[in-house]
Amino acid sequence: MIEDVVWVDFDLLEAFMVDVFKGVGVPEAEARVCADVLIGADKRGIDSHGVGRLKLIYYDRIMKGTQSPLTEFEVVRDVKATAVVDGHNGMGMVVGRRCMEMAIEKAKQHGLGMVVARNSTHYGYAAYYPLMAVAEGMVGLSGTNARPSQAPTHGVENMLGTNPLVWAFPTDEEFPFTNDYATSVIQRGKIEQWAREGKDCPAGLVIDRDGNSTTDSVQILKDLIKGTAALAPIGGLGEETGGYKGYGFATVVEILSAAFSGGAYLKALGGKDADGKDIPIPIGHFFLAIDVECFTDLADFKKTTGDILRALRASAKAPGKERIYTCGEKEWLAWEERKGKGAPIDPGTQQDLIAMRNALELDYTFPFEKR
Repeated sequence: MIEDVVWVDFDLLEAFMVDVFKGVGVPEAEARVCADVLIGADKRGIDSHGVGRLKLIYYDRIMKGTQSPLTEFEVVRDVKATAVVDGHNGMGMVVGRRCMEMAIEKAKQHGLGMVVARNSTHYGYAAYYPLMAVAEGMVGLSGTNARPSQAPTHGVENMLGTNPLVWAFPTDEEFPFTNDYATSVIQRGKIEQWAREGKDCPAGLVIDRDGNSTTDSVQILKDLIKGTAALAPIGGLGEETGGYKGYGFATVVEILSAAFSGGAYLKALGGKDADGKDIPIPIGHFFLAIDVECFTDLADFKKTTGDILRALRASAKAPGKERIYTCGEKEWLAWEERKGKGAPIDPGTQQDLIAMRNALELDYTFPFEKR
């Protein structure tokens, strides 16, 4: 019986994910891209967006026919530093990677490059794409809309997605600055993780249609799909704690993900038709790359950015607090801790991995089966 979290080697998990994606029809090169995005989340400690989502978000949707394993990447408009792409309901990670590659190439030519996509699907953890720009000595930005889950300030209906707005900046430190988080106070993936672990959601993060806090993680996931529960925006439910700020940024992401590309938005991303049947979720994304060298020397930019981050971490700490972090630091520390031990696989994910392996008749034995 599977009972405990077990650490599993990254290489094993990545190879397995590649074979799962191939097994459901994703071409090998694209399967490797998809697996690279998911294992990248696990390496950075973002367990809500790693291998734990392989079955629920990707495998199940492909098997149900609501997502295509084949990605038709169509450039529908290409003008100087900008482009519009249609992903035709293919693999979001493949769409996302190719879009950011285009944005980077355009930035090399024009100083800035921006590419937007419509009719894509879930593209994994958002920081993956801005970090591609950082690897080229650039600043990166990406965001995506998503299934409705977040209520506007003073509302109780889930209208907006979790809608991350993620930047990444190169620094002279061992890790870049990247603010990888949703504009809602909690993301759907974290609730999925709590549900797999049998944990309740903390109070105050999710409300029902009466405006009351709800905490049953399994029920919340069902109610989000039914539209009877909603996540609060960053800042909380009201204006007093600044909830309008998270709501405003979520709306920015919705506009950038849909208006430039001519894509779907809000309730059109619900994933259900009028009869409650599962249908594709035509998500939109945007990607921006900025060539630092068009503004200043890259080494100077990195040092100034690093100096800002070091000054923040060295500032006065609250009583009882040992350290101050800057964005991207905890993910780097997670990698330092995990690189020799792998990813923690909870009981629910263990069962998912076994189910996919058996269904696809793959030749894998996992460490949690050997005890």
